[in-house]
Amino acid sequence: MPLTVEAVLLWLLAGSIVGWLANQIMTKNSYGMQTDILIGTGGGLVGGLLFPSLGFLLGGGYLGHLVNPVIGAVIAVFVSRYIKK
Repeated sequence: MPLTVEAVLLWLLAGSIVGWLANQIMTKNSYGMQTDILIGTGGGLVGGLLFPSLGFLLGGGYLGHLVNPVIGAVIAVFVSRYIKK
């Protein structure tokens, strides 16, 4: 699936959901709900752009456009929590 506005919106939505879930599940070292959502959204965007360009194709079509940003958002939230600690 080529890079489209739909794909970028899916990345942002997936990252936002991961940020929100991280805020609900991991309550220690939280920045707050809004910041966690923003971190997840940024991580989702970076993951959606970076993983395919590095050759990590984690599924095709919509699945790939969903898995890549979720992994990117999880990494971003984890790193931000680790840095805050």
